[in-house]
Parts: sequence; structure tokens; C-alpha cells
Amino acid sequence: MRITGGSARGHIIKTLPGLLVRPTTDKVREAVFSMLTAMSVGWDRGLDLFAGSGALGLEALSRGIGWLDFVEQNNKCCQVIKQNLAKTGFIDSAHVYCCPAMKAISFLETSYDLVFLDPPYADTRLGELVTGLARSRLVSGDTLVTVSHAARSPLNDKYDDMSKIKEKRYGDTCISIYQKEATT
Repeated sequence: MRITGGSARGHIIKTLPGLLVRPTTDKVREAVFSMLTAMSVGWDRGLDLFAGSGALGLEALSRGIGWLDFVEQNNKCCQVIKQNLAKTGFIDSAHVYCCPAMKAISFLETSYDLVFLDPPYADTRLGELVTGLARSRLVSGDTLVTVSHAARSPLNDKYDDMSKIKEKRYGDTCISIYQKEATT
């Protein structure tokens, strides 16, 4: 697996062997960032929930985001993320929280420009997680929330005051992008 764009383009990133994580493919990551770049530029802060190997967050750092918080509950994955950060030179531009996503949503306090939510496809709490994120202080009106999920498990068009603004399918992977509705 490689970084597909930006300053660390071409760097090979480490992943855990086996089925412990389902890394987002290079093709899907390229498509995600193509969609995001068309919607907004100049991101300062990002959050990668269910980070796994850190591929999405590392891609964001490579493409110029200023800071990235990684959240992953598996200790081995947290170590891999730290190794990948060191290898790509982004160790001083990120923090790794080794805890469950819902716990991180409860204690993190900053709003983010980009949020990646890429849980295991078998996770039945995805709607609950998206709702919790929508209700949190982590998502502002300018935040783009990118949710990766199985195409066979569609998401709602709206969670709390956060609405789906774009959706694309890549094989069994579906990418849904949400944003809070403008308040008057």
C-alpha cells in the first residue's frame, strides 16, 4: 500500500497482515481525495476514526492537512500508525489515540475540517456512530465527514443535522460524505 498523492507520494506504508484491518485501497483513497478536493481546500485539522494502518490520515497529511488525530482501539494498529508516521516524516503533525471511537468522540474537544470514519464493515453500530459524531463538538458547519461502508449496508441521508452531500460506490465499498446543514 502506498501514499497516492502529495509530499509523501509513493511512500509504502505498513499494514498488519491478515484480516485484522481492511485498508482502504489506493484507488478508493485517490477517489476520496478527488471528491474532497473538489468540495474544499486548505484543511487545518483532521480526524481518522477506526484508523487501522492510518492510510486515510497519512494521505491527508501528505496532501497538506496541518494536523491529524488518529483513533484506533487495537494496540498493534496504533504501533503501526506511529511507525508509518515516523517513516513518512509526519510524526510531529499527528497524535495517536489508542481507544474506541465512541470514547474519543466523547473526550476530543476540537472541531475538525475533515473526519474519516472507516469502521469494520461488520460493525452494526455505524448509524449510532455517525449520529454521535453529528451531535458532537467535533463537527462544525464546514466539516466534511467521510464514511466508508459496505455498499450492501446503505446509510441514511441524514443523521441529526448532518446530511449526505455525496455518495460514490467502488465495488463493495461505498463512500458517503456528510456535512452539517447551514443554520439561519
